[in-house]
Amino acid sequence: MKPFIKKFEEILINDVSIVGGKNASLGEMYNKLSTKGIKVPPGFATTAFAFEAFLEYNQLAARLENIITGLDRTLFSNLKETGASARKLIMDGELPKDLKDEIVEAYNILGAETTVAVRSSATAEDLPQASFAGQHESYLNVKGANNLLMAIKKCYASLYTDRAIKYREDKGFVHSKVYLSVGVQKMVRSDKASSGVGFTLDPESGFRNVIHLSGVWGLGENLVQGTVTPDEYYVFKTSLRNGKNGIIQKKLGTKELTMVYGETQGAGTINVETPVARRNEYILDDIEITKLANWALIIEDHYQKPMDIEWAKDGLSGEIFIIQARPETVHSLINPMLFSEYKLLYKSEVLCSGNAIGSKVATGIARVLQSPKEMDKLKKGEILITDVTSPDWDPLLQKCAAIVTNKGGRTSHASIVARELGVPAIVGCGNATEIIRDGDEITISCCEGKTGYIYKGKIGYRIKETDFSNIKKPKVTKPMLIVGDPDQAFKLSFYPNDGVGLMRLEFIINHFIKVHPMALIHFDKLTDDIARKQIEELTSSYKDKKKYFVDKLSQGIATIAAAFYPKDVIVRLSDFKSNEYANLIGGKEFEPHEENPMIGFRGASRYYHPLYKEGFNLECQAIKKVRNDMGLSNIKLMVPFCRTIQEAHKVLDVMMANGLDRNKDHSLQIFMMAEIPSNVLLADKFAELFDGFSIGSNDLTQLTLGVDRDSELVSEIFDEQDDAVKMMITLMIDKAKYCRVKVGLCGQAPSDIPQFAQFLVRKGIDSISFNPDAFLKGIQNIIAAEQKLTVLL
Repeated sequence: MKPFIKKFEEILINDVSIVGGKNASLGEMYNKLSTKGIKVPPGFATTAFAFEAFLEYNQLAARLENIITGLDRTLFSNLKETGASARKLIMDGELPKDLKDEIVEAYNILGAETTVAVRSSATAEDLPQASFAGQHESYLNVKGANNLLMAIKKCYASLYTDRAIKYREDKGFVHSKVYLSVGVQKMVRSDKASSGVGFTLDPESGFRNVIHLSGVWGLGENLVQGTVTPDEYYVFKTSLRNGKNGIIQKKLGTKELTMVYGETQGAGTINVETPVARRNEYILDDIEITKLANWALIIEDHYQKPMDIEWAKDGLSGEIFIIQARPETVHSLINPMLFSEYKLLYKSEVLCSGNAIGSKVATGIARVLQSPKEMDKLKKGEILITDVTSPDWDPLLQKCAAIVTNKGGRTSHASIVARELGVPAIVGCGNATEIIRDGDEITISCCEGKTGYIYKGKIGYRIKETDFSNIKKPKVTKPMLIVGDPDQAFKLSFYPNDGVGLMRLEFIINHFIKVHPMALIHFDKLTDDIARKQIEELTSSYKDKKKYFVDKLSQGIATIAAAFYPKDVIVRLSDFKSNEYANLIGGKEFEPHEENPMIGFRGASRYYHPLYKEGFNLECQAIKKVRNDMGLSNIKLMVPFCRTIQEAHKVLDVMMANGLDRNKDHSLQIFMMAEIPSNVLLADKFAELFDGFSIGSNDLTQLTLGVDRDSELVSEIFDEQDDAVKMMITLMIDKAKYCRVKVGLCGQAPSDIPQFAQFLVRKGIDSISFNPDAFLKGIQNIIAAEQKLTVLL
């Protein structure tokens, strides 16, 4: 006899055809992974046979087929009426008595009057080529046998939601071949704690060596529907496997609403406003993040593929549970070596911004809609602007050139659908529906990192298609990247590179920290009330404001280090000029006024000076955390603008006092920027103190020729190809070779000027670092130079 009910302990992954992908995966984890510490709430599933019995008992199959046959498959003009008719037909049906009896019996085994979650699981669900995410209904906080039976019938009816019908049409599924199983699972009281989702890859770039977790206070529907902006965490898999702290990034979400149980037991759910203090609190601590990430690793290893996971924390017991796991269905099917790079030709007024989904650009007419009932207003190729989307929007979204929402994070409904459709989206904008007017012509840009921008008007852009698998790297000279933005790191990691030759800390400090480190250290002494208020807001989740700087800086460094691991990532210590430091929040009270900051209080001279030494100590703490706690030993350090041997000793002593000691940490390497004539002339002396050099061609050219590179009046004199500059570079390379230390160069010239690349290769440079937009051209120039050198030899 074909079973109507299967308990989780009776279900394995090969039961997809019987209980659907969602329930088959729950059973698999319940039976195979509980011994590895993963907790799955108990439950049972109604089978496809039960659904068949329901159809047969009510003689529905032919009638449903007849309704679907009448669907307008060209314009889908009668989709709404078709879905309503099919759902009514099912809701008017009765569950067979023997099926009802078995459901009630299984429910009582869970515990009489137990509160359960009731979720649909289609028998074709969660296959690699189709996610079915959000297509069918789920019901939470269901209590009592009668309420459970009604919820199960509603799940059956949801097989014919408008969005599910359209989805099956688009994916080529035969409607009558897709059955519905219903999972009944003991509720985790996440209404009193938190819940969320996890991906075992980066959901934007497809980078495989991280786990992305996100979550909200309360039940997870707010996250899935994109109603609120969640907390986000990135965890580096290699660090986890090595027993290190793998949390490389944490982002606090606004979490404006919390979904909780209704006022009476079994009365569904309601949304309540989250108290301000709770909004400023992370939903998980580091121990819980690490536990979840380890579980995600175990699940991925078990299934041998990238996974999309849902989790929930019980507010009564404090325990965390996995409540779903399915194959990731977007990036796991994409070849990461095929790279499309979008670039705006210019920029206009920014209307608003939010989380960028994807990396594309789209232009078109803005269509501001309040609900999917206004679908007739949206024309194909227009850009949808709305508060938040849910699965009911799916039939509309396929017509959009791009999607913009006020609410939501990277794992919201709008984000998931946008990735699946391959269109750009910007979510969590906050006020897009207020700022953008219906009918405006706008440009959606998701090609500038994790922040997406909505620009006024139609902006031109270009697309560059590259297949990285066809690009050969040079045989001798290493091509490396210049990187500053952690948000770009995972995407850039797919370039055919030998690591990062120059990582600038200034970008992280300017864009993510925003505050002068001395203003954090001496916050109580600040006299600028506006700066105090800004700092209070930025550091609201930190009691110790110094820890804010260390955490943010270490996370930015770690993200880039993880992206390129195990390749070298050479981190240049901060090299702001005093006028640039003064522009940071609170900076004016701690920076001197200089007439010529370019050759003033910058680089190494700051690190041991009383005016900044305490700030530099925080930089050292952040780097030590990345190397030691997170295990990212591919980080190398580089001291910029070090004028004298005595200054080098002072800086290295300060670093050693802060735990960056090469005598104790033998894998630690410290390089020096060679950008001052004294660096070249005394290279053999500097080589006794440093492990290698990177020639900073901009400053070296400036100081060799006596040209202020910021001055337009003498800009035509600035030339890296000047004989004097080339003599300095030649001398630097020769001395480094003689001293047997590595030497590279960072700058634009080797990509722009083939002859300059030939010169460097001929002189035996070890590596050349390029900005991302010049990288591929730079590789071509190096290869051409190496080939020419081979011919000459």
